[in-house]
Amino acid sequence: MAWSTRELAELAGTTVKTIRHYHQVGLLEEPERKSNGYKQYQVRHLVSLLRIRRLVELGVPLSDVGEVRAGGGSTPAALRELDAELAASIERQQKARSDIAAILRDSAPADSPVGFESVASRMSEADRSLIHIYTQLYDEDAMSDLRQMVEVELDEVSAEFDALPANADEATRQRLADQLAPKIASNLADYPWLSSPAGRMSKSEQVAQQTFVEAVVELYNPAQLDVLQRASLAAVKQADAATDQRLSDESDREV
Repeated sequence: MAWSTRELAELAGTTVKTIRHYHQVGLLEEPERKSNGYKQYQVRHLVSLLRIRRLVELGVPLSDVGEVRAGGGSTPAALRELDAELAASIERQQKARSDIAAILRDSAPADSPVGFESVASRMSEADRSLIHIYTQLYDEDAMSDLRQMVEVELDEVSAEFDALPANADEATRQRLADQLAPKIASNLADYPWLSSPAGRMSKSEQVAQQTFVEAVVELYNPAQLDVLQRASLAAVKQADAATDQRLSDESDREV
C-alpha cells in the first residue's frame, strides 16, 4: 500500500503543507518516488508522521521533536519543562477568564485595571490611566489599599474634580481643594505608607517618583493640578494636627 502526499495528509489529519515542512526541517523521511515522480508513502511514514503530530499536540517545539522522539536521557527533563510551561499557561488563561468574568459582571471597560472592575466605569479616563501606571510602580498590598481608597472616594466631589475645566475660576478651585483635603488627610491617617511609600514600591524610588510626576502632569489639566496641590498641602497640615492631638491626648491619659 502506498499513499500520495495528499492521501497521507488526509489520513493523518494534517495538511500537505505541514508534511512538506516536516520534510524541510528533517523530521519526516522523504519517501521513494514512482517513475512519474510522485511520492509513495508507506506505513512507516504514516507512523512517523503520527508520532510527530502527537508530540506537536503535546506542545513539544519542532526543534525538540527529533530529540524527544529519540528517547534520549534529556527527554524526561524536556517533558517536565514543557509541563511547567503548560501549567503556567493554564494559570494565565484561568486568570484571564476570571478577569473577563469580572469585566462582564460589572460592565467595566475591557481594559480596566485588574481589581478595579467594579469601579472602573465610574472612574475618569485620567484616573484609570494613573491606576494602570500604579500597577507597575507599587506592590500588590499597595494596590489593594488604593482599591479601597477609590471605592470610598467616588462621590460628587470626585465627579466635579474630574469635570473641572482648565480655566476654572479661583473660587471653584479653592472650594474643591477644601472639599478634597479631608479625604486626603483621612487616607494619610488610614494608610501611613502614603507618606513614605518606598517600602511599597516595586520599582526604585527615583523611577517611581519621576514616573508619577510626569504622569500626573500629563493626565490632569492645570486647574486640576492646582486643586490637587492645594488639597495635598492642606491635608498634610490636617494630618499633622490630628497626630499632634492624638499624642497630646495619649500624654494626658498617661498623666
